[in-house]
Amino acid sequence: MTERSTLAGSPGHRGTTQDPGAGPSAGQAAEPAAGQSAGPTTGPAAGPASAPRRAGRAGPAAGQPAGFAGTLPGGLLLTVRPRQWVKNLLVLAAPAAAGELAAVHTVLALALVFALFTAAAAAVYLLNDARDAEADRAHPDKCRRPVAAGTVPVRLAYALGTLLALASTTAAALLCNTGTAALLAGYVLMQIAYCLRLKRVLVVDLAVVTAGFVMRAMSGGLALGIPLSRWFLITAGFGALFMVAGKRYSEALLMGEGEGGTRALLREYTVGYLRFVWQLAAGAAVLAYCLWALEDGTGAGATLCRQLSMVPLILAVLRYAVFTDRGASGSPEDVLLRDRPLAVTALCWAALYGLSVAGM
Repeated sequence: MTERSTLAGSPGHRGTTQDPGAGPSAGQAAEPAAGQSAGPTTGPAAGPASAPRRAGRAGPAAGQPAGFAGTLPGGLLLTVRPRQWVKNLLVLAAPAAAGELAAVHTVLALALVFALFTAAAAAVYLLNDARDAEADRAHPDKCRRPVAAGTVPVRLAYALGTLLALASTTAAALLCNTGTAALLAGYVLMQIAYCLRLKRVLVVDLAVVTAGFVMRAMSGGLALGIPLSRWFLITAGFGALFMVAGKRYSEALLMGEGEGGTRALLREYTVGYLRFVWQLAAGAAVLAYCLWALEDGTGAGATLCRQLSMVPLILAVLRYAVFTDRGASGSPEDVLLRDRPLAVTALCWAALYGLSVAGM
């Protein structure tokens, strides 16, 4: 059977690349110099005047937020990371590439897959934060996470995480086809293994986070029975690796080689190695997309708009690479949403790609 040539894996389509279980390392407070007046210090040599302040900030409540975020519902909402749900929009990638988003049943099926992946990701976040609660309390930033701060009890996070994991996989088995259900179950198991062990294994951590994005991109096609071309998978895979490695590179560059302030495994990577990975991934993604844009599986030749879509895609990759090289892509969603030239370039690519799907 002739393979349908679908492709939606440009870097402009990527969501964010945050992994759910990065391990923290605690920073150390410096001791004041001899003779220095006692003030609001946090070091072990703090004078008596600072003791009441330290006592007031001790324990899980040290980073507990105020207002709605400090309540149990607010803490649960923050723990499941609503800002990261945009990554699950990748379920639209394959159907959009095939031009099959118009039918009502298609929209409903994709909405279900989106909800299932959102629930599965929420389960992983809850389990990860419950497991890392003690370590997060010693971290200057992660101590503000609701589970670490005490807003959400650890046992409740474990219970809700387990319940969501079982509910999402069970619902997928009952409501989706076999391929989609197996893919979601594999995603949940892989992410749990990542939280427990794989996030501490060199290179494997990059592969697991990348695979999570590719599985999202594949799920929409599997749910609707759309064949996934090799170009789609290659571009999606290397595009995701570009974002993931670029994020790690930015973190390592800002913290200093070997520091690993927010991710313990960053101590094992060198800045030069991470630069090599994201540059290799960017080149492979662009090459795969260009080969697809110039080829047509039916032999009728590629459309003009599809060929022209190479231009904004390459410009978008180059633009994003500027931020990565500066160490400013530690938060990919901020780069994609706040940089106007990059947003305009992505819109131009989407317009040309849409015209190519329409046969122009």
